[in-house]
Amino acid sequence: MYARRRLRRSLILLGLSVALFLTIISSICIGPVKIAPLTVIKILFGATHSSESWPSIYNVIVVDVRLPRVLISGLVGAALSVAGTAMQALFRNPMASPYILGISSGAAFGASLAIVAGITLTASIYSIPLMAFIFALVTIFLVYEIAKVNGRTPLETLLLTGIAVGSLFSALVSFMQYVAGEKLSTIVFWLMGGFWTSDWDKFAVAAPLILFGIIAISLFSRHLNLILMGEETATNLGLEVETFKKIILVLVSLVTAAAVSVCGIIGFVGLIIPHIMRIVVGPDHRILLPSSCIVGAIFLIWVDTLARTIIEPTELPVGVITALLGVPFFLYLLRKRKRITGW
Repeated sequence: MYARRRLRRSLILLGLSVALFLTIISSICIGPVKIAPLTVIKILFGATHSSESWPSIYNVIVVDVRLPRVLISGLVGAALSVAGTAMQALFRNPMASPYILGISSGAAFGASLAIVAGITLTASIYSIPLMAFIFALVTIFLVYEIAKVNGRTPLETLLLTGIAVGSLFSALVSFMQYVAGEKLSTIVFWLMGGFWTSDWDKFAVAAPLILFGIIAISLFSRHLNLILMGEETATNLGLEVETFKKIILVLVSLVTAAAVSVCGIIGFVGLIIPHIMRIVVGPDHRILLPSSCIVGAIFLIWVDTLARTIIEPTELPVGVITALLGVPFFLYLLRKRKRITGW
């Protein structure tokens, strides 16, 4: 029985990995300049170019323009899906998301502050992502410290504190928009989320943080299975619940902050994907986390591909499309929970 379950998990992950590879190739092929899949594969794997094979500009389009964008969108999709899976387990609530504790509002304020005040912390192209990252982490630190009661952090208090702090930062973002003047459009575009500024430099900054966070969260898959049983049961089974909550919150915050800093606010990915994959593969986080990771990457790559091609040459913000897909799904969950109590 165990060997059969293990084989099933391996086959699922293998199939999803193949689907991810095909998604990456397909997305790179699609754009104002259509490139054949075989040509894309040859370019990616360093095949020797000749003038008879394909135009030299294809190398630039594939390697310098489309590939970093596809990889960043995949990374962000994976990051938000894994973070959402962890938060849904921690709160034992399928409507929890990576943004539930106000991280997105904090990041939005940091980005807005950098835009309006013209803050330059390093090279100018990194000022907005860096400020977004810093304030996202500041937000979760404030939420955790305020919610702490006698050395413990009850989940209900943590959630309410996150809503309060998130509302505060949302108000500050509104104030920044009010005083932004001609910079208002920059703030609005950032808040809507998208990958139009993706490049290899941003990938190099975000990838290590996101990959570290995803791998670290995956190492706690068994602990997440325990926490689903309730804090008291998990404690009786030997889990240091408060320490575990702190570790998961730090890792989720790191992953989410890194993702938001490079693309702005892209909602509902961390809500939709974990819930769908829980239905498909079950609640065991040993398979749920990696499958959500891969499907999240596939989903956001295709959404970004749609965003940049549906009304060429104009791009739609990715956050707009995910919201259009996510809101009906969220309402479905809300309606379902009216009829069903518990997890």
